[in-house]
Amino acid sequence: MTHALVETFCAARVVPVVRTSRTAHAGTAVQWLRDAGLRIFEITMTIPDAPALIRELAADPSLLVGAGTVPDRATADVCLAAGARFIVAPWVDATLAGPCRGAGAALMLGAVTPTEVRAALAAGADVVKVFPASSVGGPRHIRALRSVLPQVAFCPTGGVEPDNLAAYLAAGAAFVGMGGALVDEKRVVAGDRAAIEAAARQVLA
Repeated sequence: MTHALVETFCAARVVPVVRTSRTAHAGTAVQWLRDAGLRIFEITMTIPDAPALIRELAADPSLLVGAGTVPDRATADVCLAAGARFIVAPWVDATLAGPCRGAGAALMLGAVTPTEVRAALAAGADVVKVFPASSVGGPRHIRALRSVLPQVAFCPTGGVEPDNLAAYLAAGAAFVGMGGALVDEKRVVAGDRAAIEAAARQVLA
């Protein structure tokens, strides 16, 4: 049975992947993207004190907040308790399915090959995160996977940008994860809000 949030992801088309070296930078990027109209955010565990940021953002009912680069079940438990409604790992980890099911959260697991995709589904993935998408063929790789696995919701991430978003969707991606093209930490540090909001408007258009 497909998780109810998959439809929400598909409607949004883009899930911003927030990965910064400082928590404050992540919070600023989310604020600017939220003001531009984005409402879904994947907060990666590489951000210092990421669960606290998830808790802060999840307190806003207008936002759909999840945890990314989740390394193990214990971290998933912490993030779910903080309010994460989806859990993402760029690999296959079957131990994450239990906590997600218990919390009613969606699970995205990473895969590149058809064998890995089948393993991700067997491990309980609601969505298969194709990572790193650009370095394994980009939209052409998504199209090839879809040809043999048409029932799978694929979310390519890694090298996805506003300029190639349409190509990924046309190739069969259910939606995409977009990191540096939206959440550019150098622009955050420089205070270049206009550039980040412009990128957000481009993907929303």
